[in-house]
Amino acid sequence: MGNDVTEKRSSLYEQIGGEPAMSAAVELFYRKVLSDDRISHFFEDVDMERQSAKQKAFLTMVCGGPSAYSGQDMRKGHAHLVKQGLNDKHFNAVAENLAATLLELGVAKPLVDQVLAIAESARADVLNR
Repeated sequence: MGNDVTEKRSSLYEQIGGEPAMSAAVELFYRKVLSDDRISHFFEDVDMERQSAKQKAFLTMVCGGPSAYSGQDMRKGHAHLVKQGLNDKHFNAVAENLAATLLELGVAKPLVDQVLAIAESARADVLNR
């Protein structure tokens, strides 16, 4: 990120640190998620390399970066998890891990709050409501 004042309006993606920051965030995020007993069982049979790539593309898109997100829509992508009992408690755990990840990587709290607000806007779709 340059020091030019005109960059104030840069995307959340750029403010967070672009592609390298997204890669670091997703790696750290899944380390946290997979060691979180509240939600780790949802990932037992998941190809984590593929999952990480999808999560990185999704985060890039929601943060206003160059989007290559082609995943299923949120409802379809999570329907099988809802059948396994995915609920608000689990959604909250994921959001909590995402916030902790971004803060640990030095992302400013107001930017973390923006990312969480975007994630929150997907709650109803993720939980198929």
